[in-house]
Formats: sequence, C-alpha cells, structure tokens
Amino acid sequence: MALTSTRRHTTTRHAHRNPFLLGTVFVGGACGTAIRSLLEDAFSRPTGSWPWITFAINVIGAFVLGFLLEALVRSGEDSGGRRLARLGVGTGLLGGFTTYSTFMVETTKLPWPVAVGYAVTSVVVGALAAWAGIRAARSVTLRGGENA
Repeated sequence: MALTSTRRHTTTRHAHRNPFLLGTVFVGGACGTAIRSLLEDAFSRPTGSWPWITFAINVIGAFVLGFLLEALVRSGEDSGGRRLARLGVGTGLLGGFTTYSTFMVETTKLPWPVAVGYAVTSVVVGALAAWAGIRAARSVTLRGGENA
C-alpha cells in the first residue's frame, strides 16, 4: 500500500517561510533593540542596585503587548495589516524592546535578597501589566461599540 499525503496545498505560506514577514519581524526587532539600548545607555545605574530601566522596559512592553494582541484579536482575523502589526510590532519591536536576557544577567549581578525580589517583582508586575493591557484593549473595543 502506498503512503499518500493528506496535506492540502495552499497558496499561503507560514510566516516563518515568508521573506517579507521575516523582514518585518527583523526590522521591528532591530528598532526595538535600538530603543532599549539607547534607554539603557542613557540611564546607567550603579552595579548592585535595582535595574529600574530594564524593569520599566519589560513592564511597559508587557502592557503594550497585552493591549496590542487583545486589540488585534478583537478586530478580526490574523491577516493583512493585523498580521503585519502582530509580527512587526508584537514579535519584532516589542520582542526586541523587552529583554529577558538582560533581566537575567542583571539579576545575577544583584545581591541575593535583591535578586530574588527583583525577579519575583518583575514577573508578577509584568503579568499584571499584560493583564492591564488586555483589559484596556477590551475597554476601548467595548466603548467602540463591539460586544465582548
């Protein structure tokens, strides 16, 4: 018995195979990384102190990402401009802007009790910020006349 493929061939490619969408993520990521780097350089901190800039960047990024994704989900299917916004702004810009790696490196450079407080606070406040962004997007779309 011959094995046959049940996969249907479609004309749309997955995002990771589409050079234009990959370029959109790349450009967004480069811009987000540049903005983060400029902020980190502009507001340096003494070694061993709370990394406020990284903390603020990650919390702001979590809020904006929560808002963006909820607004996009509520506005229609993931195609066209919505898909470009999700990939370019969400994955690219905000992915480059926020930074888990810097968060971890900074955590290892803090005194142990401060490091634990920083790690726990960052995760909890980041999750709350994402939730607040989702709620804010819901509120905006509800006021716009859409039913939840």
